[in-house]
Amino acid sequence: MSMPGYMRTCFHTGKLASLALFVSGGIVLLILACALYDNWWPMLSVIMYVLLPMPLLFFAGSDGSSLFSESDNRWVSAAKFLTGVSAIGSIAIPAILKHANVICWGAFAMELSSFVIFVLAIICCIRMMSEDDDYTMF
Repeated sequence: MSMPGYMRTCFHTGKLASLALFVSGGIVLLILACALYDNWWPMLSVIMYVLLPMPLLFFAGSDGSSLFSESDNRWVSAAKFLTGVSAIGSIAIPAILKHANVICWGAFAMELSSFVIFVLAIICCIRMMSEDDDYTMF
């Protein structure tokens, strides 16, 4: 039993809206971590958020299925490694800033919760792209 086309489009639009809410919530938490405590050092982790998808775009290409399988391709392995380094850097930057007493515990907690929300957005995006729908998106 298949759904009508308008219901599939509406369902897909709802998924896109929830993905946009996740990303905007992560950005709001990141800005609040800086603005509430009058310290803009936590914004340094934006560099890692920007660098995070770059290895996947440059080395793995559009074939997302190769990231979840065992592959002998060295470019895919390099993409996995560099993505992992960027993900760990997204956690390490706030931890180092907290350890050096540059930021307080509140900013640190908001920074980590922002990271968790961004990870949830990435997981939702991957699940959304991996579903095999029988319609094309314009």
